[in-house]
Amino acid sequence: MPEQGGVPLFYRVCPISPQAHLFEVELRIQVPSHGPLTLVMPAWAPGSYLIRDFAKNIIDLRAWDQLGQPLALSKKDLHTWTLSGTTGPCTLCYRVFAWELSVRTAHLDLTHGYFNGPALLISVLELAEQPCQIELLASTEPQCHTWQVATSLRPVAINAQGFGLYRAEDYRDLIDHPVEMGCFRLLSFEINGVPHRIALSGRYWADEGRLLADLGRICAEHAALFGGLPIDRYLFLVTVVGEGYGGLEHSHSASILCSRDDLPGFAESKPSANYQRLLGLLSHEYFHLWLGMRIRPRALLKPDLRQPALTRTLWAIEGITSYYDELALVRSGCISEQDYLGLIAQNLTRLARTPGRLIQSLADSSRDAWIKFYQPDENAPNVLVNYYVKGAIVAFMLDLRIRRATVGRYSLDSVLQALKRRYGQTGLGFGEYDIESVAGEVTGLDLRAFFDQALESTAELDLTEDLASVGIAIRWRPGRDPQDLGGYVEHFEPVVPRVGLGMRLRQGETVIQSIFNHGPAERAGLAPGDQLIAIAGIRATPTNLDRLIERAAPEGELIIHAFRQDELLTFHVRPEAAPADTCELSLMADAPAEAIQARAAWLASCQTRCSTGAP
Repeated sequence: MPEQGGVPLFYRVCPISPQAHLFEVELRIQVPSHGPLTLVMPAWAPGSYLIRDFAKNIIDLRAWDQLGQPLALSKKDLHTWTLSGTTGPCTLCYRVFAWELSVRTAHLDLTHGYFNGPALLISVLELAEQPCQIELLASTEPQCHTWQVATSLRPVAINAQGFGLYRAEDYRDLIDHPVEMGCFRLLSFEINGVPHRIALSGRYWADEGRLLADLGRICAEHAALFGGLPIDRYLFLVTVVGEGYGGLEHSHSASILCSRDDLPGFAESKPSANYQRLLGLLSHEYFHLWLGMRIRPRALLKPDLRQPALTRTLWAIEGITSYYDELALVRSGCISEQDYLGLIAQNLTRLARTPGRLIQSLADSSRDAWIKFYQPDENAPNVLVNYYVKGAIVAFMLDLRIRRATVGRYSLDSVLQALKRRYGQTGLGFGEYDIESVAGEVTGLDLRAFFDQALESTAELDLTEDLASVGIAIRWRPGRDPQDLGGYVEHFEPVVPRVGLGMRLRQGETVIQSIFNHGPAERAGLAPGDQLIAIAGIRATPTNLDRLIERAAPEGELIIHAFRQDELLTFHVRPEAAPADTCELSLMADAPAEAIQARAAWLASCQTRCSTGAP
């Protein structure tokens, strides 16, 4: 057994039964106690703002003293226990059911094991600031004998496969390093002499060389923006599945879940839309090394993981990050300028197709994320706004407005660099309105009216002048179908009028997912969950439904048959002109020279600017 080093807390984690999806956790409290101890299981994971009640997965929590005598455990609330009856070292033991394949939780079977610390590790409240060690044990199942470990934890004594002893500064550090156990491909590259690794788990076929090259350029771009790296190592834990998408940031790593088709193929001459999405996700989580992890609001510095930590600044943590995750793709040369403008247009389309943007402000979306954004229902599009999407658009507008007003002397880059100096390098948390204040101080601009409109109100955002300042024209048109998100075009084609019913279907089905307020479907009485059977007497399918509506619309009124639960109902619906909610962007043919120069400066690599001394 490895040396336990005399640390106050010693954890041991074993995938004791992959077939039953059970991890076993042993926690040795190795210092005397002067009264009862408080045991806490987190209810949520930092970086993911939803109460997940991880304690629900704990099985058979027991405790005993150094003589092996059982100790009393009493439950105080859903996440907390009191351990009584000991004055010396003692041991806890419990199992955790791990069968949720996500970046936030834990998953274990005979193919691999993964856990995010908050989903597995109980803390001792009175010792939460003390150093600890964790021993990762291998499964004894024959199918698992080739497993390895990938984690950004600091090793103390590990074997060639990575199993063994690791250390952490305190409990928060301990749960900030997710762990992957299994058979994975390990790739590596360096940025500024700092080793970066990518652990790819799951079955896939991909051009690994291209992934390494592209990701290396993206990471280098972010490092150049912030003037260096705040780490001595970094790890991307990438789990590849048939269908999946998600990421979670950590101080020295990121957990990524992606679809097999998101990885780059060998025959791709340019990045596919799926691969661009994956690069954007990897870029997003890496950017959080600064904004979100080291530049963070006071509310999230040391939150109580048993209850929500409310802040209005998620628009910045996630929105500004969402702006820069795609901006880095074009600045690093991974995608073209046209591809990048296409991504901006698609984000504008997503926002325009969300009626909730007129109901919920960006600041309220941040504050209410815990009860609304991460728990959407059928009415969510009508009442919610996505702070990732709208936050990215606000960051984009802010960047271009600062550049235009200061004739390129300052930008949102300048604001982020100031935030890094003031908060990222000091460990201080920023206040609820400090980002707005710093933006004004750094640029010398009065941005209060902009922030009031963008963050506190539900007024529509008009980007026409912002885009024109960099030689880009914008046009809105009706969408051809739900998959049509607009994009970049060489020139604007004539608009084709279309009709619609004001509803959204589940992907690949004829079941209504959402009904938009004040639309034809709502007036006719259709509801979420209704399964459309026929339109104008013709069977409805996912592929012909839009065409049926278009062809039958000139008759004025459509007769729609639908099942609601097990009852067949008839509805009379009058289609309306489809809204112009699909964005197209194009380069202005007659853009003035200063606009073209501003666009070039906006999209220029930070690495190039650093080497030439440009602002």
